[in-house]
Amino acid sequence: MTNKIYADNAATTRLSNAAKQAMLPYLDEIYGNPSSLHSFGQDAAKTIHESRETIAKLLNANTNEIYFTSGGSESDNQAIISAAGAGAMKGKKHIISSKFEHHAVLHTLKRLKKEGFEITLLDVCHDGIVRVEDVKNSIREDTALVTIMYANNEIGTIQPVGEIGAVCRERGVFFHTDAVQAAGQLPIDVKAQNIDMLSISAHKFHSPKGVGALYCKKGIPLSIMIEGGAQERGKRAGTENIPAIVGMAAAFDETCRKMGINKLYISALRDKLIDGLINIPHTILNGDKFERLPGNVNLCFEGIEGESLLLLLNAQELRYYPVPPAHPARLIQAMFYWR
Repeated sequence: MTNKIYADNAATTRLSNAAKQAMLPYLDEIYGNPSSLHSFGQDAAKTIHESRETIAKLLNANTNEIYFTSGGSESDNQAIISAAGAGAMKGKKHIISSKFEHHAVLHTLKRLKKEGFEITLLDVCHDGIVRVEDVKNSIREDTALVTIMYANNEIGTIQPVGEIGAVCRERGVFFHTDAVQAAGQLPIDVKAQNIDMLSISAHKFHSPKGVGALYCKKGIPLSIMIEGGAQERGKRAGTENIPAIVGMAAAFDETCRKMGINKLYISALRDKLIDGLINIPHTILNGDKFERLPGNVNLCFEGIEGESLLLLLNAQELRYYPVPPAHPARLIQAMFYWR
């Protein structure tokens, strides 16, 4: 059997069966508007609360600290604009971030710069990791926010989020992290890691597209991005997408429960692929080899244009010979052959 191999899970993932099965009743049977007082609506409202509880528990947050959004970009925007607004009220208009954040962060910071905020974008070292000392040395009396991603969306390097959070907590500065790539792949504990705000996007961990969540620590004032109804405790108007929210909670729960075994399996595949490709002359691995997401491999081939290579690979067909999954360690023996 000839199949193509999908190797772009950093961009989006396939909907899991757990998410799909959880969503089905809310596409047909339980279809009420959660804002309605009748039983149809209240059944839907109860489902939202249960989904919020699930996600909060997995992040070690309080249930009323989770806000559902349309995805990571909206969550990033709301977190950063909220922290900036809270800082400006106290005369603090300085924000620290890094040069390789997602555009949802960088473009929001660009907008705030036009509004009079001063933005410090930290350099990233050759290993793709932001240094805690650089964050610490950049914090000033007028710093309102530090926003550093949990794991990079391109090269997959994992940032020292817990240490950065501790520095920010000590200095009284809000700390936000874009955890879109990390959620479901790495353990997250917002309390232990001193995270004040955190963004996740469902479609990165086998949930539907168009839904995400923002964790915002109690006491931090959230700016309203969408005016209208009183949904999300008055912080995000619009009738909730119940099926997507339910699917997100189910997939996130499943992914977190299987995180340990998945990490073992996928990291072994990652390292095997890196070890093989790095032997090609003029090949460079981008980012630290070990402090990276389990499923991320990012390489440069000297003299080769990335877009052209992608299109050539996409045009090829692969034959996949699987090994029976008796044990995760044996799965790394599965081989991919060019036709």
